[in-house]
Amino acid sequence: MSLTNEQFSRRSFLNTLGGGIGAGSVALQSLLADNASSALASGSHFSPSAKRVIFLFMSGGPSQVDTFDPKPELAKLAGGDVPESLARTVPKISRAGLKNLMASPWSFHQYGESGIPVSELLPETAKHVDDLCIVRSMQHRNPVHGPGECVALTGTGAGDRPSIGSWSLYGLGSETENLPAFITMNLHSDGMQYPQAAGWSAGFLPPRFQGTVVDPEKGIRDVAMPEGVTNAARRKQLGVLESFNRRHLDSLGAHPELEARIRSYEMAFRLQTAAPELFDLSSESQTTRDAYGLETSPTKQSGRGCLLARRMIERGVRFVQLRIGGWDAHGNIKGNHERMCGITDKPIAALLGDLKQRGLFEETLVVWAGEFGRTPTMEGAANGRDHSPAGYSVWFAGGGVKGGQIVGQTDPIGYVATERPVTPHDFHATILHALGLRSDKLTWNHHGRDEVPTVFGGAPITEVFG
Repeated sequence: MSLTNEQFSRRSFLNTLGGGIGAGSVALQSLLADNASSALASGSHFSPSAKRVIFLFMSGGPSQVDTFDPKPELAKLAGGDVPESLARTVPKISRAGLKNLMASPWSFHQYGESGIPVSELLPETAKHVDDLCIVRSMQHRNPVHGPGECVALTGTGAGDRPSIGSWSLYGLGSETENLPAFITMNLHSDGMQYPQAAGWSAGFLPPRFQGTVVDPEKGIRDVAMPEGVTNAARRKQLGVLESFNRRHLDSLGAHPELEARIRSYEMAFRLQTAAPELFDLSSESQTTRDAYGLETSPTKQSGRGCLLARRMIERGVRFVQLRIGGWDAHGNIKGNHERMCGITDKPIAALLGDLKQRGLFEETLVVWAGEFGRTPTMEGAANGRDHSPAGYSVWFAGGGVKGGQIVGQTDPIGYVATERPVTPHDFHATILHALGLRSDKLTWNHHGRDEVPTVFGGAPITEVFG
């Protein structure tokens, strides 16, 4: 039995209302996150340079020496062992790859006024090099994908702490009443490195601060009205439900949680209106669609994800995390990285250009990073590279970032960070700094201890901002 404006039974009312439970749950989380942030966190500690974040997470480990950290010495030493003078500096976790150095299959060229070299794998991103601050000296000590991803997104390999997106939401709250404030999209999982839920988890923070996972094609689960239910019918249902809840609230007296739940139904209704519009790209021009590569392979899926990221922050979403998997290149680094750069280069460049064209670039921090890098040596005889967290590259753009510069360096073959080493905690502190948050002052009392985002220390990379 489908509901109409005129008639509905108690059973059909409840069953139809259940059709939107996914949206309702998201709405309640978003509402409570906004309320709790206002009540528990202090907001910005100082004037921010960015209002929002787009985190482009390249799962699997892009090779630094094949993308943003050229090493001519590799061509001279190709086929040989890592020189003993350098081998002594390589952490034990990486020492399995000390033989058979391999030159990059790609050449590097200088781009922009800054003249920063970028691999020929990334010709479109390279056009924006004057907007990028490339950090070549990221390092940590976990060479395994799952724990490494947890380190990159939460700060520890255990995956039991809040993600950087959750800390951001806790610190600043939501800018939108119609959409979740923290959204994550997971693309191109190749069946080897599955997304780590810790990457959007709230950890010991209340669950309301966790990210909402959405499918770029399908959007938010259960957001569509059930068949046969109009907006007017839904509004009538919510009116009846509110009257029941108000009667219960009157009997209880002041009850913030119930009051928040009552308001969440109204938010769910707004979500059912706003979310379909967000994922409907028909209003985008053909020029924009072509720029992101929406209608061609291999950029179609990543292009949609990048375009949705722009649409999300444009509508007030605080933190968007786009995970693009498939970078694990143990065998055939040439084939793997050509495929992955073919998937990501054009859409990411389009995102940067689109943000600038729409006046969103200066208030949006864009970050690009994987869980680690790769060895400068060949793995076995497979023409691939192994995992290497000892020194790898990430970049920042927009949101007050001083572009056209390089921070830190690795050794002559790209194995270990040797100048201005940067930890994932420094990386997270830098993201929070752009949002006007001090990582040492953003606290949550957990089991009697005031926890902070950077549990093992860490400070903003101030050079990023000039």
